[in-house]
Order: sequence, then C-alpha cells, then structure tokens
Amino acid sequence: MVAATIAVSSPKSTILQNPIYGGDPSSSLYSGSLKGLFLHHVKPRQQQQQRRELTNLVVASTATPAAVKNSSSNGSSGRFYFNFTGFPFPLGPFLNRQTIRTEAVKGCIWLFEQEQALGFSSVSTNIRMTVIKLKSGGLWIHAPIAPTDECIQLIKELGAPVEYIVLPTFAYEHKIFVGPFSRKFPRAQVWVAPRQWSWPLNLPLEFLGIFRAKTLIDEDSSTPWAGEIEQKVLSSPEVGIGPYVEVAFYHKPSRTLLVTDAVIFVPRQPPECISKESLLASAKNGLAVKILSKGREVPNEPVVDNKTNRQKGWERMVLQILFLGPSNLLEPNASFAQMSQKLIVSPIVKTLVFSKVPEKVREWVDRISRDWRFKRIIPAHFEAPINASRSDFRAAFAFLDEFLVDTNPTWPSLSLLFSSIMGKAASYFPPDDMRTLSSLDQFLVSVGAVKKTVSGRKQ
Repeated sequence: MVAATIAVSSPKSTILQNPIYGGDPSSSLYSGSLKGLFLHHVKPRQQQQQRRELTNLVVASTATPAAVKNSSSNGSSGRFYFNFTGFPFPLGPFLNRQTIRTEAVKGCIWLFEQEQALGFSSVSTNIRMTVIKLKSGGLWIHAPIAPTDECIQLIKELGAPVEYIVLPTFAYEHKIFVGPFSRKFPRAQVWVAPRQWSWPLNLPLEFLGIFRAKTLIDEDSSTPWAGEIEQKVLSSPEVGIGPYVEVAFYHKPSRTLLVTDAVIFVPRQPPECISKESLLASAKNGLAVKILSKGREVPNEPVVDNKTNRQKGWERMVLQILFLGPSNLLEPNASFAQMSQKLIVSPIVKTLVFSKVPEKVREWVDRISRDWRFKRIIPAHFEAPINASRSDFRAAFAFLDEFLVDTNPTWPSLSLLFSSIMGKAASYFPPDDMRTLSSLDQFLVSVGAVKKTVSGRKQ
C-alpha cells in the first residue's frame, strides 16, 4: 500500500528493480559490483553457495482470531532478503523479512504476510500474498512477496505444488517479487495484469526477471482456473503518467473476493509481521511529528517499549500511509479512530486515482457486486480476511457519487443505508487530514503528472 498508492503521485524509477541472480544476462548491469561485494576473498565452494543465495537478491493484518498462525522454524537465518529498490523511496526492510502464515479458509486459503517499510522512514505496513489450493491439488499464488527461505518453507509445508503465480497489478511493490519468486517454482505459469508500465523508462517485464508471462484478460473463461476463480480487470489509462490497473478475483467455492489496493480495512492493532522496532521508531517524536504538531510543544523524551507506545507508533504509521501529511501526528487517536475498523478506499487512491476516472471505477464495482456473491474480502494490505458483503463493498465507493452527474439511484440508497445502520461513513475522511493530500493533488495536476478531477464536479 505504501508504494502502490504513491506510484501515481510519485512514480518510481524501475531501473533498479531488475532481479539479480547468477547466470542471467539481464543482470549484467549490476551483477559485477554485487558479486564483487559478496564474493571477494571467498573460496570456490563458498562462491557456489553465495551465487545460489544471490537468486534472492532484488535491486529495484491480522487474520481473524480463529485463524491458525505459523512461522517457520528457520528463524532469522531464513529471513535474509536484500531489497533496495524504488528511487527515491526504496522499499524496506532491506535485509530481513519475517513471514507470517495464517489460514483464512480451512484447508483452502492461506495468507502470507511480511513487513513493508517506506524507504528510510519509520513508516511500515504489511504486504500480503494469498495462496489458494485448487481442486487440481495445486496452488494458485496471488501477489507474491519476497521469496525468503522462510517464506518458501512455509509454502512447501502446504504439501502441494505451485501451479500459477499471479501479478494482479502494475504496482512495483508487488511486481519486484514476481521474478525471484517464480524462479523458486520454475514449473509454475506466470500471469500478469495487462498494460504493465514503469517510469521513467518503460522497461519490458523481462528486465524485471519476469519471463514467458501470460496476460490476464477481463472475464476470461479460458484461464486454467476459470472454473474456480473468476476475474475482472480495471484498466484506466486516463489517470496520468501511466494507467491504473488492478485485477479483482472471485474464488467461487469459498465466496472470497481478492483485491490488491481497491479497498482496505485498518485494524486497531498492528499486524504481527511489523516489528516492535519499527513501531517504537514511529512512536518517537521526530521531525514529522514536530512539523504536524500544530504549534504544540513536542516532548523530546525517550520512548519506552510498552503497549501504549507500540499502539501510538501504529496509529502514526497508518495516518501517514493514508494521508501522507495528517493534521496531527502528536495526538493521532481521533483521526485513527475515524479511519479504522471499517471498509474504505484509501484516501490516496481515492484522490489521485479513482476521482479521475469515476465512470470506469463505478462500472468495475458494479460488475463485481452484481456477479459475485462474496462474503469476505482479502486485500493485499492491512487486515484480512474481512467479513464483508456486496453492499459493504459498494458503500466504500459511495464517494463516486460526488464525481458523477448521472448516478444510479440504487447506489446512494444502499450506501447511505449501510452507513447509517453501522454508524460509520465509509467515504468520510477528516478534512484537516486531507489538506496535504489535496494540495499534492493540485500540484500534480498543475505539472501534468495526474489528470484533473472531472470538470464541474466536486474536488
């Protein structure tokens, strides 16, 4: 989410996203320096082992209480993964990633989560890979994460072969892991969302280590998993510097909707995969807190490791992820309460993407809620699985009415009815927190990086 939502507002160079591994000609641009760094003064046998380990190098929410949680017995030794990519905000952690596995639907769907940090900041969230066991006995992988030894071991413990690896978006935070992950399972087919792009150079997928990939097509009934999993593509080239592309999937046997960044559900407590060090770093009163403190005195006292400070760190992380510059990081409780425990569209995605193409988003949401009778949603960030119905999903997109002249009369009634019954306005965002994001939107429009919100309609 950290990177995906910023991909439109501040597109990253993918020139450093090339997976590096021994023997791949496409890695020659950087492999010399890295091999020199890792293999200097190493014996031949050790060199062979190190080269194997280089296949992991990349340059470029909690489950329900009933879920069964697992982590590999490999411990920290199986969590090494070199990741330093995404100029000017590389995605951390740079060297160590813990993987948490949970069982979302018994014997059928598993969630794999790792921490994802934004550059050198103290802001982190979770990034999620979803694994579905098909009737064939094979595994269908949605949005691969970093293939650490621990992660691969947790997959192998499921006792089934990986048959398909799916990239459901254009966003580089998910894209950079597909190549390294697919090399761990060379017999698996790789499928990717259409209209892939990168900036400032629109590089082919092969440069990112993704070979022989097939393209996901809207409502394609010829995919090998079509009898169990259906798909609908949202592709909007009109957004700005590049199209916003996301593919939603519906697993019919479990009535589960899979999305990437379309909707989120912020949990009260931080996901287990986010380290206490990250939470406590966010709880410190650093520069960002001082800038956004509204002139209040900011204490400079050390942060003690306790539940209160970890929670404060989590709340600050969430508000920075959702708003970039929230109104008050010193006391985040009120804004956090407004944004948590409900199904929403992220404020960044709403402002920089969906407000630009409301007709296409509405059509996509309509098709999803009309054709798929889902009872749970699994996004790629924050909490999952989320117990949510079609009306809940539509309510999260009620803001589209602000940007559309001719609205379907069933939309506002269903959305507002849900919001009033639940006492939660899914599309309400605190105006003070939205100021920085609105200013950024205006700036990006002025320089031509994103499209202006539909003329004559609410900004």
